[in-house]
Amino acid sequence: MPLTTLKHQIAAVAGPGREVRLLAVSKLQPASAVAALAAQGQRAFGENYVQEAADKVQALAALGLEWHLIGHLQSNKADIAARTFDWVQTVDRDKLVTALARHRPAELPPLNVLIQVNIDDEDSKHGCQPTEVAALAEAIAGQERLRLRGLMAIPAPFPEAEKRLAAFRRMHELFTGLTTRHPQVDTLSMGMSSDYADAIAAGSTMVRVGTALFGQRPTP
Repeated sequence: MPLTTLKHQIAAVAGPGREVRLLAVSKLQPASAVAALAAQGQRAFGENYVQEAADKVQALAALGLEWHLIGHLQSNKADIAARTFDWVQTVDRDKLVTALARHRPAELPPLNVLIQVNIDDEDSKHGCQPTEVAALAEAIAGQERLRLRGLMAIPAPFPEAEKRLAAFRRMHELFTGLTTRHPQVDTLSMGMSSDYADAIAAGSTMVRVGTALFGQRPTP
Protein backbone atom coordinates (compact mmCIF):
# COMPACT_ATOMS: atom_id res chain seq x y z
CA MET A 1 0.00 0.00 0.00
CA PRO A 2 1.38 3.44 -0.83
CA LEU A 3 2.48 5.47 2.18
CA THR A 4 0.13 8.36 1.39
CA THR A 5 -2.86 6.01 1.12
CA LEU A 6 -2.11 4.42 4.48
CA LYS A 7 -1.68 7.79 6.17
CA HIS A 8 -4.98 8.98 4.73
CA GLN A 9 -6.71 5.83 6.02
CA ILE A 10 -5.22 6.31 9.49
CA ALA A 11 -6.31 9.95 9.54
CA ALA A 12 -9.83 9.02 8.41
CA VAL A 13 -10.24 6.47 11.22
CA ALA A 14 -8.77 8.85 13.80
CA GLY A 15 -11.06 11.68 12.79
CA PRO A 16 -10.47 15.43 12.75
CA GLY A 17 -8.26 16.97 15.40
CA ARG A 18 -6.64 13.70 16.48
CA GLU A 19 -3.13 12.65 15.51
CA VAL A 20 -2.13 8.99 15.29
CA ARG A 21 1.52 8.39 14.48
CA LEU A 22 2.61 5.77 11.95
CA LEU A 23 5.60 3.62 12.84
CA ALA A 24 6.91 1.78 9.77
CA VAL A 25 8.04 -1.69 10.85
CA SER A 26 11.22 -2.29 8.88
CA LYS A 27 12.58 -5.45 10.47
CA LEU A 28 14.31 -7.74 7.94
CA GLN A 29 13.96 -5.04 5.28
CA PRO A 30 17.17 -3.77 3.68
CA ALA A 31 18.44 -0.28 4.37
CA SER A 32 17.59 0.62 0.77
CA ALA A 33 13.89 -0.07 1.40
CA VAL A 34 13.96 2.12 4.50
CA ALA A 35 15.67 4.89 2.55
CA ALA A 36 13.04 4.67 -0.20
CA LEU A 37 10.21 5.09 2.31
CA ALA A 38 12.08 7.89 4.05
CA ALA A 39 12.31 9.69 0.71
CA GLN A 40 8.50 9.70 0.65
CA GLY A 41 8.37 11.43 4.03
CA GLN A 42 8.28 8.61 6.60
CA ARG A 43 10.56 9.41 9.57
CA ALA A 44 9.87 6.79 12.27
CA PHE A 45 10.89 3.15 11.85
CA GLY A 46 10.52 0.11 14.11
CA GLU A 47 13.02 -2.73 14.40
CA ASN A 48 12.89 -6.04 16.25
CA TYR A 49 16.53 -7.04 16.38
CA VAL A 50 19.16 -4.88 18.03
CA GLN A 51 22.17 -5.70 15.87
CA GLU A 52 20.25 -5.54 12.59
CA ALA A 53 18.92 -2.15 13.63
CA ALA A 54 22.34 -0.87 14.70
CA ASP A 55 23.69 -1.61 11.22
CA LYS A 56 20.80 0.24 9.55
CA VAL A 57 21.05 3.20 11.90
CA GLN A 58 24.70 3.57 11.02
CA ALA A 59 24.11 3.14 7.28
CA LEU A 60 21.27 5.68 7.24
CA ALA A 61 22.59 8.13 9.83
CA ALA A 62 22.61 11.03 7.36
CA LEU A 63 18.81 10.81 6.94
CA GLY A 64 18.06 11.80 10.54
CA LEU A 65 15.44 9.09 11.10
CA GLU A 66 13.74 8.14 14.37
CA TRP A 67 14.36 4.53 15.45
CA HIS A 68 12.17 2.43 17.75
CA LEU A 69 12.95 -0.97 19.22
CA ILE A 70 9.73 -2.98 19.16
CA GLY A 71 11.16 -6.47 19.67
CA HIS A 72 12.03 -8.22 22.92
CA LEU A 73 15.16 -6.80 24.50
CA GLN A 74 17.60 -9.13 26.23
CA SER A 75 19.46 -7.58 29.15
CA ASN A 76 22.84 -8.27 27.55
CA LYS A 77 21.83 -6.13 24.55
CA ALA A 78 20.66 -3.17 26.63
CA ASP A 79 23.96 -1.32 26.20
CA ILE A 80 23.72 -1.41 22.38
CA ALA A 81 20.00 -0.56 22.47
CA ALA A 82 20.58 2.43 24.72
CA ARG A 83 23.13 3.85 22.28
CA THR A 84 21.20 2.97 19.09
CA PHE A 85 17.53 3.78 19.52
CA ASP A 86 15.48 6.90 20.12
CA TRP A 87 12.66 4.82 21.63
CA VAL A 88 12.49 1.41 23.32
CA GLN A 89 8.88 0.18 23.33
CA THR A 90 9.42 -3.16 25.06
CA VAL A 91 10.51 -2.41 28.61
CA ASP A 92 8.84 -4.96 30.87
CA ARG A 93 11.09 -5.43 33.92
CA ASP A 94 13.16 -3.45 36.39
CA LYS A 95 16.44 -4.94 35.18
CA LEU A 96 15.98 -3.32 31.76
CA VAL A 97 15.15 0.05 33.31
CA THR A 98 18.41 0.06 35.22
CA ALA A 99 20.50 -1.19 32.29
CA LEU A 100 19.09 1.25 29.75
CA ALA A 101 19.52 4.21 32.09
CA ARG A 102 23.11 3.23 32.87
CA HIS A 103 24.10 2.89 29.22
CA ARG A 104 22.24 5.85 27.69
CA PRO A 105 25.01 8.24 26.56
CA ALA A 106 25.02 11.63 28.27
CA GLU A 107 25.37 13.44 24.92
CA LEU A 108 22.06 11.99 23.68
CA PRO A 109 18.59 13.09 24.79
CA PRO A 110 16.87 10.88 27.37
CA LEU A 111 15.70 7.59 25.88
CA ASN A 112 11.95 7.46 25.23
CA VAL A 113 10.46 4.39 26.89
CA LEU A 114 7.18 2.50 26.60
CA ILE A 115 6.13 -0.25 28.99
CA GLN A 116 5.13 -3.43 27.17
CA VAL A 117 2.03 -5.03 28.68
CA ASN A 118 1.00 -8.66 28.18
CA ILE A 119 -2.63 -7.63 28.11
CA ASP A 120 -4.04 -11.08 27.28
CA ASP A 121 -1.69 -12.98 29.64
CA GLU A 122 -0.26 -15.12 26.83
CA ASP A 123 2.51 -17.53 27.79
CA SER A 124 4.25 -16.96 24.45
CA LYS A 125 4.31 -13.17 24.76
CA HIS A 126 6.67 -10.86 26.59
CA GLY A 127 5.43 -7.93 28.64
CA CYS A 128 4.57 -7.18 32.22
CA GLN A 129 1.21 -7.82 33.84
CA PRO A 130 -1.25 -4.91 34.03
CA THR A 131 -0.87 -4.89 37.81
CA GLU A 132 2.88 -4.26 37.42
CA VAL A 133 2.56 -1.14 35.26
CA ALA A 134 2.37 1.41 38.07
CA ALA A 135 5.55 0.27 39.82
CA LEU A 136 7.48 -0.04 36.57
CA ALA A 137 6.36 3.44 35.53
CA GLU A 138 7.66 4.87 38.80
CA ALA A 139 11.01 3.16 38.25
CA ILE A 140 11.33 4.62 34.75
CA ALA A 141 10.23 8.07 35.81
CA GLY A 142 12.93 8.06 38.49
CA GLN A 143 15.73 7.73 35.91
CA GLU A 144 17.17 10.97 34.49
CA ARG A 145 18.39 9.26 31.31
CA LEU A 146 14.96 7.78 30.51
CA ARG A 147 11.69 9.45 29.56
CA LEU A 148 8.47 7.59 30.27
CA ARG A 149 6.16 8.03 27.27
CA GLY A 150 3.45 5.40 27.71
CA LEU A 151 2.41 1.83 26.96
CA MET A 152 2.73 -0.74 24.20
CA ALA A 153 0.94 -4.05 23.59
CA ILE A 154 0.52 -6.84 21.07
CA PRO A 155 -2.90 -8.31 21.93
CA ALA A 156 -3.72 -11.90 21.02
CA PRO A 157 -4.99 -12.30 17.42
CA PHE A 158 -8.44 -13.53 18.40
CA PRO A 159 -10.67 -14.33 15.41
CA GLU A 160 -13.59 -12.67 17.21
CA ALA A 161 -13.54 -8.91 16.68
CA GLU A 162 -15.10 -8.20 20.07
CA LYS A 163 -12.29 -10.01 21.90
CA ARG A 164 -9.68 -7.96 20.02
CA LEU A 165 -11.51 -4.75 20.80
CA ALA A 166 -11.80 -5.70 24.46
CA ALA A 167 -8.01 -6.00 24.74
CA PHE A 168 -7.51 -2.63 23.07
CA ARG A 169 -10.03 -1.05 25.43
CA ARG A 170 -8.30 -2.52 28.48
CA MET A 171 -5.03 -1.06 27.26
CA HIS A 172 -6.66 2.34 26.83
CA GLU A 173 -7.97 2.19 30.40
CA LEU A 174 -4.47 1.41 31.66
CA PHE A 175 -3.09 4.25 29.57
CA THR A 176 -5.64 6.74 30.88
CA GLY A 177 -4.83 5.74 34.44
CA LEU A 178 -1.12 6.17 33.78
CA THR A 179 -1.60 9.69 32.43
CA THR A 180 -3.22 10.79 35.69
CA ARG A 181 -0.06 9.85 37.65
CA HIS A 182 2.44 10.81 34.93
CA PRO A 183 1.17 13.79 32.91
CA GLN A 184 4.04 13.55 30.41
CA VAL A 185 2.71 10.22 29.14
CA ASP A 186 1.33 10.65 25.61
CA THR A 187 1.80 7.41 23.66
CA LEU A 188 -0.29 4.25 23.42
CA SER A 189 1.34 2.00 20.83
CA MET A 190 -1.01 -0.72 19.60
CA GLY A 191 -2.38 -1.87 16.29
CA MET A 192 -0.64 -3.47 13.30
CA SER A 193 -1.37 -4.05 9.61
CA SER A 194 -4.35 -6.32 10.26
CA ASP A 195 -6.03 -4.44 13.10
CA TYR A 196 -4.85 -0.83 13.19
CA ALA A 197 -8.34 0.55 12.53
CA ASP A 198 -9.76 -1.20 15.60
CA ALA A 199 -6.79 -0.07 17.69
CA ILE A 200 -7.23 3.55 16.63
CA ALA A 201 -10.95 3.40 17.38
CA ALA A 202 -10.09 2.15 20.88
CA GLY A 203 -7.64 4.97 21.55
CA SER A 204 -4.25 4.07 20.05
CA THR A 205 -1.94 7.02 19.38
CA MET A 206 0.68 5.04 17.42
CA VAL A 207 0.23 2.11 15.04
CA ARG A 208 3.03 -0.23 13.95
CA VAL A 209 2.62 -1.21 10.29
CA GLY A 210 5.04 -3.27 8.24
CA THR A 211 3.41 -5.67 5.80
CA ALA A 212 0.94 -3.10 4.46
CA LEU A 213 3.87 -0.82 3.58
CA PHE A 214 6.68 -3.15 2.57
CA GLY A 215 4.82 -6.32 1.57
CA GLN A 216 5.79 -9.70 2.97
CA ARG A 217 9.02 -9.70 4.92
CA PRO A 218 12.07 -11.41 3.44
CA THR A 219 13.00 -14.76 4.96
CA PRO A 220 15.67 -14.29 7.66
